[in-house]
Amino acid sequence: MSNFRILLADDHEMFREGLKTLVSAQPDMEVIGEAKNGRMAVALAQQLQPDIVVMDVSMPELNGLKATEKLKGLFPNLKILTLTRHTDDGYLQRLLKVGASGYVLKQSASSELIRAIRTVCKGNTYIDPELTKRVISSFVAGRPARGTPAGKELSGREEEVLRFIAWGHSNKEIAARLSLSVKTVEAHKTNAMQKMGMRSRIDIVRYALLQGWLQDT
Repeated sequence: MSNFRILLADDHEMFREGLKTLVSAQPDMEVIGEAKNGRMAVALAQQLQPDIVVMDVSMPELNGLKATEKLKGLFPNLKILTLTRHTDDGYLQRLLKVGASGYVLKQSASSELIRAIRTVCKGNTYIDPELTKRVISSFVAGRPARGTPAGKELSGREEEVLRFIAWGHSNKEIAARLSLSVKTVEAHKTNAMQKMGMRSRIDIVRYALLQGWLQDT
């Protein structure tokens, strides 16, 4: 099996070197480039076409949020795993909104980063365990006390579509996987979100966490 081709983006050289040493030691990973700011990350991603960008959130010239948004606009299927010290789930919400596939805290164990890279490269979404309970709690707090209203349960197909969205797949990718038209996928997505009172992908990810869909099996 081919190695996961990884671009590292972090403005602290010492931290970036540590990341490179850690990632390069994995038998299924290869660091193909390094960037010290967001603009460089965007330029190198265009040039090198990595499988995944491991992106620091706080960088000069172009921060990780803006760089992620720009890269997802250019390459919708590119996987981006963000790194930060911020435990406020507000950062998580903004990053998920622009298309990030994962969120790892810098203070977590190195094994969490490696696990996150593998999870995201396989097409799933990864959220640092430190934030999982907080994200679930905020979702539950915003739902009716009795849960889903009677007669509003998801159909099997609607659940499939929500799962793939939570894992970070685009409507086009979901359509191909389920042998459906993009229009049909969009209809299932709309129906499911209306049933569950969801307004964005962030809500879908929260629901997926609650259901255990994002566990790395």
